[in-house]
Amino acid sequence: MLEILMAGGWAMAPILICSAVALAIVLERWWTLRRKAVLPDGLGEEVRQWARSGQLDPAHLDALAAGSPLGELLAGALAVRNRPREQIKERIEDTGRHVVHRMERYLNTLGTIALIGPLLGLLGTVIGLIRMFMQVMGGGMADPTKMAGGIGEALICTASGLVVAIPAYVLHRYFRSKVAGYCIDMEKQATALLDDLTGTAAPVARPRRTTAAAASNAG
Repeated sequence: MLEILMAGGWAMAPILICSAVALAIVLERWWTLRRKAVLPDGLGEEVRQWARSGQLDPAHLDALAAGSPLGELLAGALAVRNRPREQIKERIEDTGRHVVHRMERYLNTLGTIALIGPLLGLLGTVIGLIRMFMQVMGGGMADPTKMAGGIGEALICTASGLVVAIPAYVLHRYFRSKVAGYCIDMEKQATALLDDLTGTAAPVARPRRTTAAAASNAG
């Protein structure tokens, strides 16, 4: 395996660096974005019970905010629980933007690696082909081993770039969709807490009648 990588030439160096960085990001995001670390089970209901009891102090809120992204979002709402509903909602939105930004940390870098991986492979391919043509121009057409070196370098770089880029792209999309799903769940928990704090319930949407049903009722 080492011989194959060395046969790819110096263009393999940035590809290997990108693969190491991508692997580190994937492992770090996989650990950080575990569901129990982002959305602990039962935390939303527990916080709503705290809000109903009114037994909240700054130290309690600090511990809640440090525990998880959901806890940070709910702690932001509780910190301004005595203000009007619109102000509480604005605080939730502001806190939510910071929470989402942290959950998406390093994902842009992972997406960049997925983008430049094939380009680095293409660069190595071009370099390998140039090397092959230089051998031909130097009178090495009769020596197949010299041409094989350039062709091998080109193919190895192309394959290596794709091997790095494809998993990076797939995992980048996976983590982004995972963060989006967490955002929906966190929004539901924050809305439920907001309703408890302001003493209002979310309106229930009534189903719209179809045109046929409306016509029959009119008749």
